Amino acid sequence: MSDRLVAFIFNQDKPQRLDKYLVKQLPEFSRSQLQGLIRDGFVLVNGNIAHKTGLALESGDQVQVRIPPPIPTDLVPEPIPLDIIYENADLIVVNKPAGMVVHPAAGHERGTLVHAVLAHAAEMQGIGGEGRPGVVHRLDKNTSGLILMAKNDATHRWLQEQFRRREVEKVYLALVDGKPPTPRGRIEAPIGRDTSQRKQMAVVPTRGREAVSEYLTLETFSSHTLLEVHPVTGRTHQIRLHLSFLGCPVTGDVTYGRRKPSLGIQRHFLHAARLTIRLPGEDHPHSFEAPLPDELVAVLNALRASA
Repeated sequence: MSDRLVAFIFNQDKPQRLDKYLVKQLPEFSRSQLQGLIRDGFVLVNGNIAHKTGLALESGDQVQVRIPPPIPTDLVPEPIPLDIIYENADLIVVNKPAGMVVHPAAGHERGTLVHAVLAHAAEMQGIGGEGRPGVVHRLDKNTSGLILMAKNDATHRWLQEQFRRREVEKVYLALVDGKPPTPRGRIEAPIGRDTSQRKQMAVVPTRGREAVSEYLTLETFSSHTLLEVHPVTGRTHQIRLHLSFLGCPVTGDVTYGRRKPSLGIQRHFLHAARLTIRLPGEDHPHSFEAPLPDELVAVLNALRASA
């Protein structure tokens, strides 16, 4: 792929910083990305390289931006089957199975969702940053369900901005041990890194980041409850931590719940069932749904049969 060249003429009466002007002209890029292009010599003003991000533009100034193609990563695509719920030129919506890690990390250098998606859409190399091309948000390894992957930088920014503004509606299904104190409720409990277990998170009221989840009881059993959970914020392990904080941990969650699962299940019972978000260039949101995996349906059917 070759560089892309775009040009503008600054025609405003009042001077403006170069980086601020380019943010409005090239909304698919963040301000930090554009500042990097300026510092690296990819931006010309009146034919001269503009190394200063705060260069003041005057009326009539000609601005040229040379946009290099995404930097390829050294990730090797792997032809792993994907359950694709939706796909267009901008993004892919995947129903991720439990047991699959979203992106490469220590101990998970291969077999991730990123490796699988790169085999399906090679153009995603370098989108959104090396090591995590296309990743907009994440699901825990043993959480199944809907996850979005962006195919280009403009879409990546569009989707991430909606997550940042909390405009994305996420609905999870969770089977928990016991039952919550009320049939429906709102959990406000800050989350931060666990000081004793650095790979885990914890509810930390004094130094944690704001974390809010809402839940609704769908079905009750003798020792378990099926909940619909709406995470308002998106902290790491948020739903699992919040439900454990309530005294009703996710069934099968050996990290934040019972060390020995209360049911014969090889994963935790948490599934990202519905996701509502605006697609690039559209005003009205789209909703995507992923049915419960067969192994979780079997757990519910067994509970219903024994009721």
